Amino acid sequence: MSEQSPLDLAEGDPFGPHNLPYGVFSTADAPDHRRVGVRIGDHVLDAGAAAHALGSPYAALLAQPTLNPLLAAGRTAWRDVRRALTAWVTVPAHRPDIEPLLHPLDTVTLHLPYEVSDYVDFYASEHHATNVGRIFRPDGDALTPNWKHLPIGYHGRSGTIVVSGTDVVRPHGQRKAPSDPAPVFGPSVKLDIEAEVGFVVGTPSELGRPVELGAFDDHVFGLFLLNDWSARDIQAWEYVPLGPFLGKSFATSVSAWVTPLEALSAARVVPPTRDFPLLPYLDDADAEVPGGFDIHIAVAINGQLVAEPPFAGMYWTAAQQLAHMTVNGASLRTGDVFGSGTVSGPERDQRGSLLELTWNGTEPVELASGKRTFLEDGDIVTMTAWAPGADGVRVGLGEVTGRIVG
Repeated sequence: MSEQSPLDLAEGDPFGPHNLPYGVFSTADAPDHRRVGVRIGDHVLDAGAAAHALGSPYAALLAQPTLNPLLAAGRTAWRDVRRALTAWVTVPAHRPDIEPLLHPLDTVTLHLPYEVSDYVDFYASEHHATNVGRIFRPDGDALTPNWKHLPIGYHGRSGTIVVSGTDVVRPHGQRKAPSDPAPVFGPSVKLDIEAEVGFVVGTPSELGRPVELGAFDDHVFGLFLLNDWSARDIQAWEYVPLGPFLGKSFATSVSAWVTPLEALSAARVVPPTRDFPLLPYLDDADAEVPGGFDIHIAVAINGQLVAEPPFAGMYWTAAQQLAHMTVNGASLRTGDVFGSGTVSGPERDQRGSLLELTWNGTEPVELASGKRTFLEDGDIVTMTAWAPGADGVRVGLGEVTGRIVG
């Protein structure tokens, strides 16, 4: 009896041929040889070697140590490569060439799949922003006056974006509680998570030329899960009058897998109804392609589910975020990453941060490993997600995980 092929997947596998996310991997026998891989089930296909074996015109593009050359190639190349990959893993005649190039996922090392150029993080969930406002401004308006008129964001630190599985060192910095007479220096005692979806730019744009809403799919290659680790005590003391700085810049974890936008065509949804008329450059009422994505996120701490934030309810879409961050003429570069901001829903178990889940530490979360207000050393945070695909098959997003070390 012949051994089952890794390409013979169980029905409904979320990482089947309908998905095919991209990453970068190396093997134990060649740890310095990083190469583009595509996930199929529980295996990784060496995409460059497959392209070479089958005579693809994109072989040179895929035989690279990062995704950046593919990202920069543009939407036509993205479409053509995806079609070719789909054929390589589904057409039986290709199996003799493809099967030897498949590596079990648990035998490879996954790396940051792209070289990050710039990093921007947004604040696009009305539920999250409202919760934060109620926590810190209990006697005032939960939302700031500008919140529903533009996507609020800040520029982060691209050099500290790390791939899933990288340990996160507890940051040190200044903090000052309201009752303290003076600030103190030391490790953060309010280390938090932020469950987000990240987007990576492929096609750059010209300086001085804004990117319109309808051009989103021409510039953005794909999306992934992102955890914007946050030191709430450092952030609270430093962020007035300017935005996040050391409370955010120590680490941002991203998934090792980028799901191409084309794999998520069945997950596009219309965003929530807006409460105010939007300026023309943000007005997506007549958009040909809906700007929202129906992504279901799960957040676990030490293996225990603590929240399931729904991405479909985000007030501001990624297309609006891209339009806003270029409307002043700022250019896009290949490898630019932008995060959605914390994803939270209307229910308590849909809150995407411990700040909200514990209401700033006043309502601890009960875990099998003990109560948590904020993260303790040794805690492991894992985020997973799926989106609806064609014919009811789920599209899996690669997980993002990180362990806190002192």
